[in-house]
Amino acid sequence: MRDSSRNLARKVPRTLMISLFFLFFQLAGLVSSIHAVLNTRTAQGAIAWVVSLNTLPVLSVPAYWVFGRSKFVGYVNAMKDSSLSMAVDKEKAYAFFDPYVIHEPENFPEYRAIRALSNSPFMRGNRVELLVDGQSTYDSIEAGIRRAQHYILFQFYILRADESGNRFKRLLMEKAARGVQVHILYDELGSGNLPEAWLEEFRVAGITIIPFNTTQGSWNRFQINFRNHRKIVVVDGRETWVGGLNIGDEYLGKDPELSPWRDTHLHIQGPVSLVAQSIFWSDWYWADKKLLQHLNWKPELAPGLKPGEGMDVLILGSGPADELETASLFFTTSLNVARKRIWIATPYFIPDEATTVALELALLRGVDVRIITPRTNDNWFVRHAANVYLSNLAGMGAKIYYYEKGFMHQKTTLIDDGISLIGTVNFDNRSFRLNFEVTGAIADADFAAQVEKMLLRDLENSTELSEYDLADESLWERLKARGSALLSPVL
Repeated sequence: MRDSSRNLARKVPRTLMISLFFLFFQLAGLVSSIHAVLNTRTAQGAIAWVVSLNTLPVLSVPAYWVFGRSKFVGYVNAMKDSSLSMAVDKEKAYAFFDPYVIHEPENFPEYRAIRALSNSPFMRGNRVELLVDGQSTYDSIEAGIRRAQHYILFQFYILRADESGNRFKRLLMEKAARGVQVHILYDELGSGNLPEAWLEEFRVAGITIIPFNTTQGSWNRFQINFRNHRKIVVVDGRETWVGGLNIGDEYLGKDPELSPWRDTHLHIQGPVSLVAQSIFWSDWYWADKKLLQHLNWKPELAPGLKPGEGMDVLILGSGPADELETASLFFTTSLNVARKRIWIATPYFIPDEATTVALELALLRGVDVRIITPRTNDNWFVRHAANVYLSNLAGMGAKIYYYEKGFMHQKTTLIDDGISLIGTVNFDNRSFRLNFEVTGAIADADFAAQVEKMLLRDLENSTELSEYDLADESLWERLKARGSALLSPVL
């Protein structure tokens, strides 16, 4: 009898603990549902979260607080905290920009909306070099680093401690030894597992190297869904590099599963380099809580150019700290400009509703829409989810191409004969809303002709999917595509 009483006494607290456990998550699901209704950007997203948070709270509550946030509040608050001191520096910098700012660039009739959206104008007096693949990009960046006289800003989503990483480590340490200030910023998720001893070598050489540190601060501890996906190099405020390539051996085609690696980058000289510098400057403040004070903010024409010459360039920074969905609105507006063609090369094609509608409207206008995406992909879910969107657009007349020669990682969009968009933004929800990104927009017909030639070579290495229709695929393929597409908000 006593043993039965003891066993009953043990079972009661255990049952009580289980009940309290589920009660806690049920209440947390209710509170999280209210938060989702008030803060989720789309009605569809809010409904999905409310249903899952109240039906499967044990699984959904942790998922919501990791993946459900679409606004990087910590970054916003950091900029507000430093607004006074930063505003003084920005006011000085922008005063120098006025002679180079373009109020009505050619080939961009929707520029007023872009200007209001980004606060980043097109600027004249630039020279832009199209860099195709890893070797030419690394060689160009190396040459720029060797030219540095005062400082180097070096930011990448992925930084590897491999042969490529060591190549730039040696270069940057050499420049630091000559008195050039070097600041390196990397994303701790993209650049995971960097050896501490490797990082310490930079510090010993007098180089400041820090992670972007997305999760710093008590309210940001679980926001691993945000990434700093930018790739920016700035030398002396005179020239910059932005584009698709990170620093690692795979970008030179040394990954046997994803080789050869196809990518595109930009080398820009001229006044607009200071816009890239300002993006790095803001990111650095979030990461280090210190303002970089030694930077040059006086714009200069690209070498060899006279006033009125050169290319019109805009550099756009976008991310989850923006008041509006900058990247999505920028690309939607740019696509709506098209009257002749839209050629898109992207490794991840999972467009949001706005860009999908823009592409559909372009097809209805008779625009030549071509989408190039790799047959081989490094993300299984993205590879299959993309088929849903590719099939829908193909049904309206878009031409779909699978790039066959290895893995294509470039993020390039060509609009009509005068607008080229090259940077870090993929056509997916993550780039449009969850990642910090940077895009170079060049409004120049000659440069667009170069991009056209490059993409025509890519098309030669691609297979056109004649009248692609997902409905023709097997049941298993359709399930994989539709199931993967359900994850598109976080892919």
